[in-house]
Amino acid sequence: MTTRYWLMKSEPDECSIDDALAAPQATVPWTGVRNYQARNFMRDAMQVGDGVLFYHSSCPQPGIAGIAQVASGTRPDPTQFDAKSPYFDAASKPDAPRWLLLDVQALRKTRLIGLPELRAAPELADMILLKRGNRLSITPVSAEHWHFITRQLLDG
Repeated sequence: MTTRYWLMKSEPDECSIDDALAAPQATVPWTGVRNYQARNFMRDAMQVGDGVLFYHSSCPQPGIAGIAQVASGTRPDPTQFDAKSPYFDAASKPDAPRWLLLDVQALRKTRLIGLPELRAAPELADMILLKRGNRLSITPVSAEHWHFITRQLLDG
């Protein structure tokens, strides 16, 4: 089994790296994914133990805020069936759920690595996060990009 790497975006007012670290076993269900490509990454490609760059988005200072790992396989996201949830999907049915979640376990908080710092590194020039028009909440990260970020930017 090959370890893969991912960048997963979360709005910190919904679930920050601090929230994830404070959760039981530092593990949170990754709810609210409502993009088919991101859902398919979870369903078809993500495996328990894969590395995750925990990214804070839609906030004053977006950026990588922690390191995590995939902690479970997928299961139906219950928020799709909850009419009070902002992630409610009336077209999704319990016997044929449209949306999935998996659990993410936070491993550690890092210093914030913002977009300007990521863009300034030539080694990351082709990182999906930095491409124009990319708005996916989950994107694959190459092993080279993962190692550069975790070894050079965080530990270097």
